Amino acid sequence: VDALVYNLDREGYEVTVAHEGQDGLRKAQAIPDIILLDIMLPGINGIEILRELRGNEKTKSIPVIVVSAKSEETDQVVGFSMGADDYVTKPFSVKILLQRIKALQRRSEVSADESTVELIEHKQVKVDMVRHKAFVLDQELDLTPTEFRLLECLLRSPGRAFSRQHLMDSAIGEGAIVLERTIDVHIKTLRKKLGAMDMIETVRGLGYRFKE
Repeated sequence: VDALVYNLDREGYEVTVAHEGQDGLRKAQAIPDIILLDIMLPGINGIEILRELRGNEKTKSIPVIVVSAKSEETDQVVGFSMGADDYVTKPFSVKILLQRIKALQRRSEVSADESTVELIEHKQVKVDMVRHKAFVLDQELDLTPTEFRLLECLLRSPGRAFSRQHLMDSAIGEGAIVLERTIDVHIKTLRKKLGAMDMIETVRGLGYRFKE
């Protein structure tokens, strides 16, 4: 923690530290720009914290990077399925982590710029970029930030086949080192949330598209 604080301070970030889960949830109410979240925490573990963050209207859109010693593929898939925006395994290079933070910042800033004028709608599925909300048949969807960006990407170009890599770059960030299976997990949960209006089609050997 001291090493991270030192390096983040040098890069000009203002850092707030919590050493256990409940304190972390309390400090998240201040709405930081990004949360670095460990999984192995005393009290409430990181997965439960992630669930709490994504279930709270105030904190659901805060970008979260999981930084964990749990490096198995299943751990990463669980992290992403719970709404993590990126997953960095220990041991890691501080320089690489800083690049991941900056990439997540850039993506958030681009989303904020795009959100000033955009309303994307197709076949009664709607993404409101101004309010950062998504709707099906005028019913609001409870989406994680990554699911929201995935739906936005697919909805902008109905009928276009997107590769998994393209969707990873759009929803998780260019240069993010994640498994292609991660996108499949996000798509699976997104399809479930779309329910009867699920029009995401699998393009064999490539990726996905939204039905034209």
